[in-house]
Amino acid sequence: MENKEIISQLIELCGEDSVLTEEPMSRHTTFRVGGPADYFVSPHNEQEILGVQKICEEAGIPWFVVGNGSNLVVSDKGYRGVILSVYKNFQGILVDGCRIEAGAGAMLSAVSHAAKDNSLTGMEFASGIPGTLGGAVMMNAGAYGGEMQQIIDTVKVMTPEGEVKTLEAGQMEFGYRTSVVKKKHYIVLSAVLKLQAGEKEQIQAKMQELKNRRVEKQPLEYPSAGSAFKRPQGYFAGKLIMDAGLAGFSVGGAQVSEKHCGFVINKGGATASDVVQLMGEVQRKVQERFGVWLEPEIQFLGQF
Repeated sequence: MENKEIISQLIELCGEDSVLTEEPMSRHTTFRVGGPADYFVSPHNEQEILGVQKICEEAGIPWFVVGNGSNLVVSDKGYRGVILSVYKNFQGILVDGCRIEAGAGAMLSAVSHAAKDNSLTGMEFASGIPGTLGGAVMMNAGAYGGEMQQIIDTVKVMTPEGEVKTLEAGQMEFGYRTSVVKKKHYIVLSAVLKLQAGEKEQIQAKMQELKNRRVEKQPLEYPSAGSAFKRPQGYFAGKLIMDAGLAGFSVGGAQVSEKHCGFVINKGGATASDVVQLMGEVQRKVQERFGVWLEPEIQFLGQF
């Protein structure tokens, strides 16, 4: 299928405003790195997601789902295929008693504030995680002793075959930074969270306390993708990196944060290659020094 034909099919399906070509992925990741995607599509509903998948299948081109790109580094060469943005058109939040139903593109911060405004507790841990609900469900995101699996009731997903189904919490196969969504390449469409009634002032105070801890300990003033590495069994990645003498270690514009060694930051002008090279060096030096292999928490997309 010709390039022009693919574009016209995507525009016919989603509308001209929702289809971009040669779109720099540095605009769609919190790390602010990454080359152009061939096609960047923002569908409005499930039918359009399914339609985009079918167009890709018929054209034999790959596709990849992105939320707000908070855990992603895209190659400097970009992505040869369709980026399916399940973000701006999937942000609805509905509160019903102690349950909140929200679209996959809703930011965790927005869902957390909706919970607080309705005096619902249990989601305070997620209020400062800079990701969408869909991404958080996929990787069972967590912070400060809380994880998504503690508050998930049901998750609505689309399978790679285009089937839409609702999974109970027990079917989600949650683990450390993983779930059935990640394992089976499902697309999260929405989720229902189960919270408890609480005191608004106490919820607000808890959120503020966690925010203060983040501001104090994390390099929030720089673009990053959050924690660069998963927590190794029995260790803390940041401490191992610090003890290996790598605080402030840099490659090009990418640097191990001196404020929190678990973060790799874009000090300015970093490329995806800088980030990959730096993380590789960190892995090698930590392995050399402590015999521990650090597994990236960041996802890499494209050709490196």
